[in-house]
Amino acid sequence: MKKGKVYLIGAGPGDPGLITVKGLACLKKADVVIYDSLDNEELLRSVKEGAERVYAGKKGGDHALSQEQINALIIRKATEGKIVARLKGGDPFIFGRGGEEAEKMAEAGIPFEIIPGVTSAIAVPAYAGIPLTHRDFTSTVAFITGHEDPSKDESKISWDKIATGAGTLVFLMGAGNLPTIAAELMKNGRDPETPVALIRRGTLPEQETTIGKLATIGEIVRTKKIKPPLIILVGEVVGLRDRLNWFESLPFFGKKILVTRAREQASDLSERLRELGAMPVEFPTIEVIPPESWADVDHCAAQMAMYDWVIFTSVNGVKFFLERLFTLGRDIRDLKGPRVCAIGPKTAEALEALKIRVDFVPSEYRAEAIFAGLRNENLKGKRILIPRAKGARDVLPKELEKAGALVDVVEVYRTVRSEGNAEGIKNLLRERAIAAIAFTSSSTVSNFVEMLGVQEAQKLTARIPIASIGPITAGKARSFGIETTVMPQEYTIPALVDALAEYFKKK
Repeated sequence: MKKGKVYLIGAGPGDPGLITVKGLACLKKADVVIYDSLDNEELLRSVKEGAERVYAGKKGGDHALSQEQINALIIRKATEGKIVARLKGGDPFIFGRGGEEAEKMAEAGIPFEIIPGVTSAIAVPAYAGIPLTHRDFTSTVAFITGHEDPSKDESKISWDKIATGAGTLVFLMGAGNLPTIAAELMKNGRDPETPVALIRRGTLPEQETTIGKLATIGEIVRTKKIKPPLIILVGEVVGLRDRLNWFESLPFFGKKILVTRAREQASDLSERLRELGAMPVEFPTIEVIPPESWADVDHCAAQMAMYDWVIFTSVNGVKFFLERLFTLGRDIRDLKGPRVCAIGPKTAEALEALKIRVDFVPSEYRAEAIFAGLRNENLKGKRILIPRAKGARDVLPKELEKAGALVDVVEVYRTVRSEGNAEGIKNLLRERAIAAIAFTSSSTVSNFVEMLGVQEAQKLTARIPIASIGPITAGKARSFGIETTVMPQEYTIPALVDALAEYFKKK
């Protein structure tokens, strides 16, 4: 029987970008993923298709599985010959019981490997703009659990040594014991005026930071009703936050932006928003699928040499058309005859990634601009192929035909409405929890309205900023009574994000 292996992987503190390269690679190859309650479950999208996912549910005393059950499950799955990823928040060996789980693997003779993670003890203060050490303040730091095992007869924390033994003190899981922590530190010599930072949901766009002093922080927590999870930071370095607070100063910090792109394409937009502090809420309104028949595409592919131009109007057009060529036993050499046009930089990048030279990209990224750029040529009798989506606008082929070109339009993909959680999105919109909605094509608008209902869509978006990627998309929104608030001058995803950021900056 194939021998299994266990990877104890630190998932990091919440921001999915903080998992290590090695941790992500091991997660992707796992047959079974056993995970705790993660602050951000986006990492689970990296799990390979068909892999078993098991929620261990360890959060705030609410355990779906006991530690003994988790240990037994890991051993059983590995004994079955499977690769097991035990995904744990932060670092497995920093108050994560990873040491206990590793001991059980060693006792059972199960091969295992520890993949360290970025602990919240380090990452969360960094995201709050607070360095744990600084040559002008302190060269020592201590990490302390704020929640000891309740079965212990007495505390294992030496408060008399900890209180003044390190310049910076970091307490994890200490929200419920904060009054005791503050009292013990002051009783054992820590200055009551020592600055304290409480950082809630650190490294995530919901991050909240509260500043106080050791003598008053307990009252602040009671007054503001601050809830866990918290990192408690004690030390003079807290005073540096005023100058170094980079994360909470980002233009989209804490804002939920509704992303309506197809799921497989949403990552680019979501990542750009996340980099600027946003919480992307992905609500795919379209799904991109192959055409019902490849017959027309196959016919044109067999005679590629006769075309003078091939015009690609989207990244999807490139993807589906080239994949079909490969399926037919052809390749990019079939494009050596015709010149190639791409509607915009992203489409051009998709072609250039395949080593296909792009001869023309219009200055304005829409169909009308393509014709404006090509009409200076003598198009009479020229054969032009346009691989595109079913139901796309006919402006370009009609204008080319008026100029005398012989145009073949072939359907290489279809966009259909997704089955998204419309009720969940309606609730977020009703609660005014969405700061803006991003539409990247006219079909995302149409499907969004169809999924919510025309009247509901109009009502729920009435006071929410609408970001449309270009005039065609904005026009489609207007046809449903939804007015665009933000539209970039350049019709690209980066420009759309920049325009929305500028809007919020002015607001």
